[in-house]
Amino acid sequence: MEKNKEQTIERPPAVVVMGHIDHGKSTLLDYIRKSNIVDGESGGITQHLSAYEVVHKDEHGIDKKITFLDTPGHEAFSKMRARGAKTADIAILVVSAEDSVKAQTLEAWETIKDSGIPYIVAINKIDKPGANIEKTKIDLAEKGIYLENYGGDVPFTEISAKKGDGVDKLLVLVLLVAELAELKGDSNKTATGVVIESHMDPKRGICATLVIKDGTISKGDFVVAGDAVSTTRIMENFLGKPIDNATFSSPIGITGFDKLPEVGSIFTTCSSKRDAEECVIITKTKNTTPKENNIPDQEGVKIIPIVIKTDVFGTGEAIEKEILKLTQETIKFKIIARGVGAISENDLKLASANKDTVVIGFHTKMDTRAFEANEALKVTVETFDIIYKITDWLKELIETRRPRVETVEVTGQVKILKTFSATKEKQVIGGKVISGKIHEGNQVRILRREAEIGRGKIVGLQQNRLEVREILEDTECGLMIQSKIEIANGDVLEVFTMVTK
Repeated sequence: MEKNKEQTIERPPAVVVMGHIDHGKSTLLDYIRKSNIVDGESGGITQHLSAYEVVHKDEHGIDKKITFLDTPGHEAFSKMRARGAKTADIAILVVSAEDSVKAQTLEAWETIKDSGIPYIVAINKIDKPGANIEKTKIDLAEKGIYLENYGGDVPFTEISAKKGDGVDKLLVLVLLVAELAELKGDSNKTATGVVIESHMDPKRGICATLVIKDGTISKGDFVVAGDAVSTTRIMENFLGKPIDNATFSSPIGITGFDKLPEVGSIFTTCSSKRDAEECVIITKTKNTTPKENNIPDQEGVKIIPIVIKTDVFGTGEAIEKEILKLTQETIKFKIIARGVGAISENDLKLASANKDTVVIGFHTKMDTRAFEANEALKVTVETFDIIYKITDWLKELIETRRPRVETVEVTGQVKILKTFSATKEKQVIGGKVISGKIHEGNQVRILRREAEIGRGKIVGLQQNRLEVREILEDTECGLMIQSKIEIANGDVLEVFTMVTK
């Protein structure tokens, strides 16, 4: 049941921790879990779920909940950015003060940027003898991560995840960022959220970890995630304890799905089995087009990913249909996203993951942030007002991007009538041009009984004892061939060139 704004309240933030593999993500999560878990529980918690709740006092001394997504949830986080969905509200980017910025640090940062959520940098391992905090800050700035008081507005803190130094300050910072984000939820609504993990338990059946983004889920509800459905008969909190209900930002476990829910899919709740079945039908209808257009990578086939933004939904369907008609044997289009409204910064970030991606707008333009972002991203963006102009432009694109294939083109053939002399790699022979024409400098394939036995080059030509550059069809001539293969009477020299088509 939809509620008005007066019934929405502050909700806890969901936080994902990312960074290079050896920079202390797990150590940080372990420290937070063991020292801040509700009811003082600790240890062994990740065997139940890949997300958990902690309680920490904010700057005013008030207890506040924070949901952390553990490492298994990271894959879900990266998958969902392609859908524009967000599991986490805030990210923590962990960087080692000892090793500074690494390739995986930047990959994690790109993932965070793509999601569009605020983030905090945690400079870890400050207790290590080789720690160089200032160098780490400078390295971050050189890579475009501008911290507060270092040319930017990204909040940061210095920590030792192993000893716990600075971790309380980090958690306070998380709560401050959450407060600025004004995260709200309505506990009277039916629950919606994200599937962050799913698996098959041989004893219990199909289980999934969900993070509730809004509303409340209760015993007796039905959960729909894509085309997977489950009752809430077996519902557990992050500690693996049975619960009767849960609300926004809480990680929960549901057991009993009829099929494995896709990681990253959005879930909703329904009050009856009939409503759940209707939700599945609607979901399948919405997802028909992307599944039909799931073109696998093929050798020798060029795939051009496309993002489509239009003024109305129906136009997008029409444009997609026209685009897919242009598919050829060696080049195919793959619609990776289709939406309504202005071309946004998120559209461009999605497209920038593959340099071949193009963004097409119909009766819509890039918004200001997207225009500014594209100065760095350099994504190919084209907007149109007439559909046929889109197909004309794509036909030109096909011509410039289609795979070029080198083929052998035969331009002449010489029948060998007599051999005269031979040195180490050169042979003087007599022959007759039986098709086409030949030139000095031509490459030749040496054929014996129609099978290639080697290759060579024409380095000299004579006609009537006079040196010439070209011999035409039906003309006898003398040839000097450069080749390691010994040519015999009856062989055929096939003159060829390599042509790119």
